[in-house]
Amino acid sequence: MNILIFGPNGSGKGTQGAIIQKKYGVTHVESGAIFRKNISGGTELGKRAKEYIDRGDLVPDDITIPMILDRLKEDDCKKGWLLDGFPRNQVQAETLHKALNEASIKLDYVVEIGLDRQIAKDRIMGRRLCVNDNNHPNHVFIDAIKPVEKEGKIVCRVCGGELKTRADDQDEAAIGKRHDIYYDTKTGTMAAVNYFKNVPGPKVITVDGAPPIGEVSEKLMAHLA
Repeated sequence: MNILIFGPNGSGKGTQGAIIQKKYGVTHVESGAIFRKNISGGTELGKRAKEYIDRGDLVPDDITIPMILDRLKEDDCKKGWLLDGFPRNQVQAETLHKALNEASIKLDYVVEIGLDRQIAKDRIMGRRLCVNDNNHPNHVFIDAIKPVEKEGKIVCRVCGGELKTRADDQDEAAIGKRHDIYYDTKTGTMAAVNYFKNVPGPKVITVDGAPPIGEVSEKLMAHLA
């Protein structure tokens, strides 16, 4: 089972991807990790990519896509893969799709975790981390896991510990830039999603990312073979 997964920051894409990976035993392939591996390993593609990165330029698709194809041909991907983080726009989607076909690598599913932009932003900015245990879920915008108030302070709902925020979770400008790219239906990531909805081959599965994690994964699994 070979899968592309899409979803804006805050949609729970990473969580759902991990659930898919565990249930079906597919290999998680993340585009950023492919770059790091090629660059640290000194591959020819990695050297070419590093030249662009060092100049602060985007790595061209004719370098990125061969890297991805090489990764998808490795032994641990023979039983299936879940590609996350690429493509990010329609041109990349078209080029990747063509390259997969030419390499006789079948794309079975395209998974889209849909979420309203404001909800996605609230989810990112509402996250709170417990200083005692990062696995204690706390979120100021989700009633089921909302922190509690104790002696005039908002504390962890599980252990009463102090809560902190990640700096990048509170950077509205940075969040906005990432979402501008994702939600752009003309040239951005949503354009890539829509491309796959209009080509023969992969089955496109769209699920609402707003409900609780379990409900989202249940609906998602119902569509996967």
